[in-house]
Amino acid sequence: MNTQINPAPMTVIFNYNNIFFSFFYDDESGCIHRSHEYAMNYVYSGEMLLDNGKEQIHVGKGECVFIPRDHHITMYKKTCDGERYCGIFLSFTRKFLREMYGKLELPKMAADTPKIEQALRLPKTAEITSLFASMTPYFDPNVKPQDDFMHLKLQEGLLALLHIDNRFVPTLFDFNEAWKIDILEFMNANYMYEFSLEELAHYTGRSLATFKRDFKKLSDLTPEKWLIRKRLEVAYQLMKEGGKRISDVYAEVGFKNPSHFSTAFKRQYGVPPTAVYA
Repeated sequence: MNTQINPAPMTVIFNYNNIFFSFFYDDESGCIHRSHEYAMNYVYSGEMLLDNGKEQIHVGKGECVFIPRDHHITMYKKTCDGERYCGIFLSFTRKFLREMYGKLELPKMAADTPKIEQALRLPKTAEITSLFASMTPYFDPNVKPQDDFMHLKLQEGLLALLHIDNRFVPTLFDFNEAWKIDILEFMNANYMYEFSLEELAHYTGRSLATFKRDFKKLSDLTPEKWLIRKRLEVAYQLMKEGGKRISDVYAEVGFKNPSHFSTAFKRQYGVPPTAVYA
């Protein structure tokens, strides 16, 4: 799971066999989230807002949301009614889903059954309520569950989804490898996010070795340097033509702090960012 917390001075996360228990003690918990796997995210207390750039989904206390694999989304986790955010995140790996595919008697679905491709707030079913109620004791870091027990909880979560909507069958049990997509098209659309080379390869449907080989055909720069140059070019345009301030621009294009931005800008353009306004 690729999750960039910005900032999170008071964040605690426990991972028990792909079930994550998270605590956020402040309201500065907006994070860019992109999971390699399908997931269920349950809000035990506080509240969570999901924003995919087109729509927002509010998830309150006692509610649960399904998040598709490789779905890019920004999460804001906040206190509500005096309670800090606490959540439980179930991650369904390909290995787990393949295992369950061999065990479950799944209904036959029509070939044109649509898949779920956006985050979806789930109804409050008895199965979901009882599932997460049974896991709340593990918010106590001194109470650690056994892996096999948590594996059963993943199975319960999976069954709860399958009983809610038939579309979860073709969504969760599609094991086809992703087709290659255009590398530069993906990077131009996602330059502001902090991806590792492994993640860039994954999201463009390639092995790491194939990604490196294909990228060399497109640019004399490394992927890391290409991304920095792209961010600086967009930043320059936003400041020069859009009149935006440095304090607004550096984070928008993907730099972690203004100092890093200023150093990179001067290295590329030979002048500090403030010279753009002269």
